[in-house]
Amino acid sequence: MAITTETVEYVAHLARIDLNPQESQILAGQLKDILDFIDTLAKVQIKDIPPTSHILPINNILRPDALRDSLPLASTFVNAPQKEGSFFVVPKVIE
Repeated sequence: MAITTETVEYVAHLARIDLNPQESQILAGQLKDILDFIDTLAKVQIKDIPPTSHILPINNILRPDALRDSLPLASTFVNAPQKEGSFFVVPKVIE
């Protein structure tokens, strides 16, 4: 897709961006390079590649989901600045 300086100037006008002619020319070239790269990516065959594939051999390290006891309330509230019963007291953030 060809991006002309006129297209860049039109979009800049819509966005209320003031560009001088040199900036319009530079931006048109950069946008053309980006669109050419996207066209190149569109030609890549990805039909047989699973959507969760990754370039690096990354695996999640998951611990077993085992039932454990909860923390005792005394150790849960040891560093709490304020508590009320079995709840933390925090400042109101909604008006």
